[in-house]
Parts: sequence; structure tokens; C-alpha cells
Amino acid sequence: MVVLIVEIELFLPGALSLKDKRQTVKSVVERIRSHCHASVAEVGFQDLWQRSQIGIAIVAGERTVLENQINIICRILDDTAAIETVAFHTDYV
Repeated sequence: MVVLIVEIELFLPGALSLKDKRQTVKSVVERIRSHCHASVAEVGFQDLWQRSQIGIAIVAGERTVLENQINIICRILDDTAAIETVAFHTDYV
């Protein structure tokens, strides 16, 4: 059993309020959840309207499965025009 932990920091240049930010972040979180069957939550910068930190955890039997999930997550982030990825850290347990 292998566990993947991902920590992502995002910049939302178009967000003009916390409501704008939360709408965008919620959309990204739900897309990652549905495509990767992962546990996903906003874990940092909740009171800042142009920054966000998302935490992701995925369990699989093999590391190669998790590497495919990382590629899916990166595609989701790249396809979302309203966000810019500032940092993307992965850790395998």
C-alpha cells in the first residue's frame, strides 16, 4: 500500500472577493475528487482572497497508479484558467 500526499499552493489573480475565490477553489476541489477518487480539502490561506492551499491524499496498491493520478491533477490545474499554481509538493508514504 502506498499513500500519496500532495500540497498545492494556488494564486487566483481574478478573484475580487472571498466569494469569488471559494467558488473557484470549490470547483477545482470537486473536479479533483471526482476524477481521482481522492480526499481533497482547502487547508490554508482561507481568509486571503487571492491565495489558496489545497491538500490531497490518495491511497493505492502501486506507486505507478499514484503517478497517473498526479498527471490528472496537473491537467485539472492547467485547464483551470482562473488559477496559477505557485507550488506543487508530493510525498509518498
